[in-house]
Amino acid sequence: MPYKDLQEFLKHLDRAGELKHINAELDPYLEIAEVTDRVSKKFGPALLFDKVKGSKFPVLTNMYGSYARMNMALDSENLDALGERIHEYLEIERPDGIIKKLQMIPKLSRLTNIFPDHVKRGSCQDVVLTGDQVDLGIMPVLTTWPGDAGPFITLPVVFTKNPETGVRNAGMYRMQVYDRNTTGMHWHRHKGGAYHYHLAEKLGKRLEVAVAIGPDPAVTYAATAPIPDEIDEMLFAGFLRNQPVELVKCKTVDLEVPATAEFVLEGYVEAHEKRSEGPFGDHTGFYTLEEEYPVFHITCITHRKNPIYQSTIVGKPPKEDCHMGYAVERLTLPILKKQFAEIEDMHMPWAGVFHNLMLISIHKQYPGHARKIMHAMWGMGQVALEKFIVVFDSDVNLHDYNEVVWKACNNLDPQRDMEIAMGPIDVLDHSSRAQGYGSKVGFDCTKKWPEEGFTRRWPDEMTMSPEVKKKVDEVWGKLGIKG
Repeated sequence: MPYKDLQEFLKHLDRAGELKHINAELDPYLEIAEVTDRVSKKFGPALLFDKVKGSKFPVLTNMYGSYARMNMALDSENLDALGERIHEYLEIERPDGIIKKLQMIPKLSRLTNIFPDHVKRGSCQDVVLTGDQVDLGIMPVLTTWPGDAGPFITLPVVFTKNPETGVRNAGMYRMQVYDRNTTGMHWHRHKGGAYHYHLAEKLGKRLEVAVAIGPDPAVTYAATAPIPDEIDEMLFAGFLRNQPVELVKCKTVDLEVPATAEFVLEGYVEAHEKRSEGPFGDHTGFYTLEEEYPVFHITCITHRKNPIYQSTIVGKPPKEDCHMGYAVERLTLPILKKQFAEIEDMHMPWAGVFHNLMLISIHKQYPGHARKIMHAMWGMGQVALEKFIVVFDSDVNLHDYNEVVWKACNNLDPQRDMEIAMGPIDVLDHSSRAQGYGSKVGFDCTKKWPEEGFTRRWPDEMTMSPEVKKKVDEVWGKLGIKG
C-alpha cells in the first residue's frame, strides 16, 4: 500500500532500521550537511535531526540514499520490476482481436485509479501564515557548503501552470533564500518551469507558483523524473503509488498542491524580474557560479501542525541524488526500449553526474547502427544534454566497469569510431565553450563490420571449454583454494 504522507513513510523506515534519529543539537549552517555528507558516502541510513539550532522543526536528509530506501519510497520490489510495470502499461495500445482486448481490461481498470483526487482540505494547511506573518526563517533551510551564497531549499516540488493552456508542471529547482519572503528560482532553460516563465514573459504576465516541501516520497520523486511534457507529474506519481495523489487548492494562488505536504510556499514570479543567484555547491563537485534567475515572491506559507523539513545534500558522488538518478535510469529504460527496440540496456555511471556520460548496449543490425542511436539520444528530451554517449554490443554488462573499459579499449579506433556533434549542453557543465551550448561525442564500441571500414578478421574472445569448466567445478571444493 502507498504511504499517505512523508511521516508515515518515516515510521516505516524506522521499523526497518533505515532511519537514524540525531539527538545532538546541530546548526543548519554547514553542520547538518557535514554529518549528512559523511553518512551518504558510506550509504548509511536516512537521518532525522531532532534538535536543530534556531528552529523548532526537525530536519530530514538522506531519505533516498540507498537502493533499499529508493525501492521502499516507490513501493516496489526492485526498480527493474517497476520499470517492467511501466513497460507493461506502455504496451496498452490498440490490441487486435477480442482475446487481446479482453486481456487489456484489468490493466485499463487499474489505470482509472491513478488520476489526481481534489480534496477540500489538507493537513498541509493546518497552519496558514499570510501578510506580515510570512517568514522563511521558520524553516531550518540548510547552507550546505562554505562557498554557497546562502541557504538553499534543495528538495522543493515546484508547481506552475502553462499561462496559455493551463497545463500543470511539477519540477524540482533549487531556491536560494534571499530574505523572509523572497527566494531565487533556479529554472534551467531546458526545464518545464522555465518554459512556463518564458511564456509569461512573452505575455507580460505574473506567473503564479506553489512549492511543496515534503510530500509523500513518490510525489517528490515524480518531480525529478524526465517524463514526457504531456504527462502530468501528479498522474505519474499516482501510477507509482497505485493510488491517486490528493491535491488541495492553495490559499492565495490558483494552483493545487499535495494535501499532505509538510510545508507549502505560495506566491509568484514577475515577468523580467531577475536577481543574482549562487554560487552553489552542486552535484558536479564544483560550485555553480552566480547568474541571474527569476525571483519568487512568497505571499503565503502553510504547514502541518508538527512538520518535518526535508532537504538533500548535493556534491561530488556518491550522494543521495545518485540513488534518485539510478531510479530515473531504470524507469526510463522501458521508455527507450519502447521507442528503440534494438536497445538492450542503458546506464549512467554516478561519476558522470547524470548529464556527462551514458552507456548503451544494442542489438546491432546494420552498419552505422551505433551512430544512429547516438543521434537519436541527442534528440530526446533531457537525454539531449549527454556529453558522452558510448555504445556497445548487447552482450556487454554496462554495470561492470572493468568489462566496459576492456571492451571500449579493444573495440575502439578513435579516429574511425568517434562521432562529434554540437548542441545543447547541461547549464551546469562549466567546461563548455558557452553556458548551455557546446560539443559532445559518441563512441562506437561495437564489433565493427567491413562496411564500417574494418576489413581485417575480428578475433574471437578467449573462453575456457565447457568440458574443462565442468570438470573443475566438480573438484573445486577439494582443491582447498579460498577466495
